[in-house]
Amino acid sequence: MDFAYDAHTEELRAKLLAFMDEHVYPAEATADEQRAGLASPWDTPPIVEELKAEARRQGLWNLFLPDAEHGAGLTNLQYAPLAEITGRSPQLAPTALNCAAPDTGNMEVLTQFGSDEHKKQWLEPLLAGEIRSAFAMTEPEVASSDATNITTLIERDGDEYVITGRKWYISGAMNPDCKVFIVMGKTDPDGTDIRRQQSMILVPRDTPGLEVRRAMRVYGYEDHYHGGHAEVVFDRVRVPVSNLIGEEGGGFAIAQARLGPGRIHHCMRLIGMAERAIELMCRRAVARTAFGKPLAQQGVVQEWIADARVAVEQLRLLVLKTAWLMDTVGNKGAHTEIQSIKIATPRTVVGILDQAVQLHGAGGVSQDFPLAELWAAARTLRLADGPDEVHQRSLARRELKKYL
Repeated sequence: MDFAYDAHTEELRAKLLAFMDEHVYPAEATADEQRAGLASPWDTPPIVEELKAEARRQGLWNLFLPDAEHGAGLTNLQYAPLAEITGRSPQLAPTALNCAAPDTGNMEVLTQFGSDEHKKQWLEPLLAGEIRSAFAMTEPEVASSDATNITTLIERDGDEYVITGRKWYISGAMNPDCKVFIVMGKTDPDGTDIRRQQSMILVPRDTPGLEVRRAMRVYGYEDHYHGGHAEVVFDRVRVPVSNLIGEEGGGFAIAQARLGPGRIHHCMRLIGMAERAIELMCRRAVARTAFGKPLAQQGVVQEWIADARVAVEQLRLLVLKTAWLMDTVGNKGAHTEIQSIKIATPRTVVGILDQAVQLHGAGGVSQDFPLAELWAAARTLRLADGPDEVHQRSLARRELKKYL
């Protein structure tokens, strides 16, 4: 196993690190100031569009997409260290590079399973960063950790499908630039194969019967930069049959194909969050004095920083191994490792961020440092793309199978 960064990756890393220093970090405060003056809190601050234009000019665009025709043509192993860097400013950097969820997953779905018409109408403007999108799967009435539980109906009526259901925590839906939803629902709710009951379908935002009802908060944050998380109601929404993605009954398989890369992207960015937390801890520790000596000389603080460094190095190696396996044996061959990083990374990074908050005292929970918002994002990722316990259950079954 060779995890060394090749020359192309090193070149992109250097360019991206410079982009972060010169453009992204200075823009964080500017974006907050601009947002305060917007007509709607969901509008995009002008600085974000400036960042996108600069990233595209520098060739730092659609780095996540391995399809060379539509994206940068990078392998997972090449993209991993780049995603880590963007995780240091998760509110701005992924969006600036057109590498932000849920658009990344939606673009992957359209690239792999979309028709030529779907690609022309929706994939091309998404790749160009002209529109945003949403992915509608999670529902409030059922345990959505088991995707076979979803109750939204997609019923055939002549040349149309009629969609009825209620979703929530639909990322990106509050953004006025969100123009299309990929909706997962059941076309065959009584089918004997519970993994063939679901289908995915494209629903334009302006379709009659689609109501974005309210924004859902995450630990009090509305996550404006990713377009928020919304409760969405589909009240007999009608779309053409041609809006179906793939085939009827293919929704569960498409969801799994979508979530595999998404899980590893999240873990890459989480490592970047942890790196920024360590940096902030070190800066705080050498700048503050308590009980007669700098915090950096306090034993407990030294333990936190040392343990955080060890944990991040361990996680990075596991994530790189996972990326390498995905490239060499595919997502199925890397299933154990994908689940391992999905369990370990958010949990560990939440702990590191919690200690960084503690070290900053009142400042750690304030808006003057990014730590509280980073903590909320990392804690949420213990639920997103499958909660810890679902991955633990599956991973344990795979391990036990060897002995049965």
